[in-house]
Formats: sequence, C-alpha cells, structure tokens
Amino acid sequence: MELRLLRSFIAVADSRNFGAAARSLSTTQPSLTKQIQVLERQTGSVLFTRGRHGAALTPAGKALLVDALELVRRAVALDHRMMRIAAGAEGVLNVGFGMSAIDIAPRAVADFRASHPGIDVGLEDMSSSAQFAAISAGTLSIGFVRLPAPPAIATRTIRRDQLALAVPIGEENPKLNRESLRNWLDSRALIRLVPERGPGLAYQIKQLFADLGCSPSVLYETSDLLTVLALVAAGAGSSLVPASTSAIIPEGVQLIPLDFESATWNIGAAWLRESKDPLIPLFLESVRVPRERATPMVSLTDFRG
Repeated sequence: MELRLLRSFIAVADSRNFGAAARSLSTTQPSLTKQIQVLERQTGSVLFTRGRHGAALTPAGKALLVDALELVRRAVALDHRMMRIAAGAEGVLNVGFGMSAIDIAPRAVADFRASHPGIDVGLEDMSSSAQFAAISAGTLSIGFVRLPAPPAIATRTIRRDQLALAVPIGEENPKLNRESLRNWLDSRALIRLVPERGPGLAYQIKQLFADLGCSPSVLYETSDLLTVLALVAAGAGSSLVPASTSAIIPEGVQLIPLDFESATWNIGAAWLRESKDPLIPLFLESVRVPRERATPMVSLTDFRG
C-alpha cells in the first residue's frame, strides 16, 4: 500500500471534492482521479460516490479511512523521529572513561543529558585498552582514554595528566630532583592499584621507575583507587596516582606532581574513525576541562633541590 495513495484518499475524504483535494496536493484533478482508481482496484471496492454535493464516502471508504488516517499518522511520526535521530535528538550513547578522566567524563555526561534529554546515555569505568576494544567492536560510542590510540580510532586531545605522589599530610616529602626522589622511593614500600585494574597507570609508573632507576616494594595492593587514597589518608603509606585524582582526593592527603617526561601522558576523547553517529560530535560539545578545585596540591618548586 502506497502512502501517496492513502494521502490522496484522505485529502478527497476531507474536502469532499476532487478539485479542491487536487489543489491541496499540488496535482491535477485527472491525476488524483487515477490515484483513487488505483486504490479502489487494490481494495476491490468503490470508495466514493459523486453527486451534486461533491464526493461522499461509501461504507467501504468509511471503513478504510480509519486505518488510512492511523497509518499516515504513524508514517509522519516516524519521519519526524528519523529526522530527530539524524539530528542527534534521540538515540543511545555509551561512554567509557578511565581514572584520568574521573573529573571530566561524569560532568560531560551530566551536561549532555541536560541538553539532550531524549538520549539514553550510559557511563562505564574501564581501562583505556578495554575502551579501545569496545569502540572497535561497536559496543562503546566514545571513550576518555590514555593516548595514543590505534589507527582505526579517531581522537581529540583534551589535556595532559601526570603522575603525582599521594602522601599523608604531615609526612616528610622528598625533594623532586632525580637522586632525592629515587632515594625516597627506594626507601619506602608503596600502596598501589592492582595493575590489572589500571594497566595504563601501571605502565606509566613502570616507565617512571625505569627512568629514575629505582624499584620500590609494595606495601598494600587494592583494586579500587578510592581505597588507595583512603589508605594514604589513614597514614598507612604513600602511593603514585594520576594528578587528576585531585577531583576525588580525601582529607589528609596531599598530591605532589612529578614533572618528568616519563611521568606525563595525554588524555583524549576517542571514537571509531568510520563512525557516522551524529551523537558523537554533539557529545564532544559537552566535554570541557573543569577548573582545578582547591586541593592539597603541592607546588613542584616547593621541593626542588
């Protein structure tokens, strides 16, 4: 059943006049008449009777009109929804993030939901490597990852992050030249996140240790970053964490950023390069780097020797 024929049928039923219906449809009366005849052949019934008072629906026409109106209404609604989806006003967006974007991703999702309430947004904490795999598999729309990314994945750099020492407030802190920091690290057992939970962080720490030539031992190991920080706050020991954890740092902890090339990396948004999803550019408009809040972040110059 062609929607064009149903629209013509509805126009005649509404105006009760073939000439008026043809004008409303921007067509000729003979063309409209042929369309109604095609519809009558398809239904096997006469749909209109013509008289002095115009075109009147037959019983078969009245029965067809109810379904025709509903079908055209649903087709119009579908057209509108398809336009909204194409414009990014509806749909589903799955977002991933790692610990270095713990202050960016939730805020971006909240801002995006406020601007696009018709879109269902999911947010999942996962490592960069897991995000790359999910983006490639099509199960993740966009992620906040440690750069660089695989060639098939497009990225936009958001900011740099760096390792920072998380130490209990009041503990004697190291001078941040290489020798002093190496000796300080080698003299302590550190609290660390389980490498499988944060493979990117573990890699960066390994790079720093190789650069400094040190190999600190492990005091405690946990699978949750908040637990790492809680242990530091309790005075159990120190740890190496992303400086971006200043967004969730508890009382009793101060962060000392490490200004070494081996301790820094880029954080960016990532999505499948071939993706045509209109929601991705819309979501990127919601991504902003929040201002650093007032946290116990120690200046690098305070400890240089």
